[in-house]
Amino acid sequence: MRQAAAFCPGHITGFFQICRHENVLETGSRGAGFCVRLGAQSRVVLKEGAGKVEVRINGARAKAHVTERAVRHLLGEERLDVDVFTTLQLPVSQGFGMSAAGALSSALALTELLGLGEEEAYTAAHIAEVESGTGLGDVAALQCTGVTYRKKEGLPPFGEVQRIPGDFDMVLARVGPSIDTSSVILDPEKAAAINRAGEECLERFAKKRDLYNLLDLAVDFTASSGLLTERVRKALVSIDGLGLGSMCMVGNSVFAAGPDLDALERQLRRFGMTFRTCVDLEGARLL
Repeated sequence: MRQAAAFCPGHITGFFQICRHENVLETGSRGAGFCVRLGAQSRVVLKEGAGKVEVRINGARAKAHVTERAVRHLLGEERLDVDVFTTLQLPVSQGFGMSAAGALSSALALTELLGLGEEEAYTAAHIAEVESGTGLGDVAALQCTGVTYRKKEGLPPFGEVQRIPGDFDMVLARVGPSIDTSSVILDPEKAAAINRAGEECLERFAKKRDLYNLLDLAVDFTASSGLLTERVRKALVSIDGLGLGSMCMVGNSVFAAGPDLDALERQLRRFGMTFRTCVDLEGARLL
């Protein structure tokens, strides 16, 4: 029996455009967002067996389809059993990139045990996310880390991701029930509205690629994409004048930044659970 552990940051998208191709590695999203210090830590135990994969999240057995897909992709025909123990520091299905973080942290630990390269972990996690319908650009952004501009869809080298200078502290808040990402990005009408709003934001961002424009465009995208929920709207109204905030794509959740994080957190705590974090500049890593 052998084991290894890895950590992966979370990721929040401010605005995006869905881009699908026949090749899953070319499929993804264009857009911009930032990786955050809170994320997923996974310990992977590898032993002789028959190819069984079992995943526990925060101590409980879970049907973690993205993580299981990534693990099975890496295992191939190996007759080995894999036990994954993942701790998530943020809620799932709330636009915090926890599906990608759980899958990528597990994949990184497993590649270490299998003697594979790090790039194979990113490939496995990206394929698993796209095929599961839980995300499109999180893994590509996590490969770059920091504040990111996904200029071309897909996992590099098919896609292109640029790091934008910037770092800031923030409050995250879960303000309503979870949203199934696949129900949004796989819905033709919703996808069309997202792509119209995303295209405009991308055109404006290309002219001014900085953190402040990213945050402003995230606000505009939230308003024009059709994704804004009533709970998110009320939460954002409550912090008007205290700082800048927007919806985390795609979730009943918000991020907010400003000169008084304590005041922001007090307001947002009225709507749900809050978290303090900052931009992650280290990226996914073995522990």
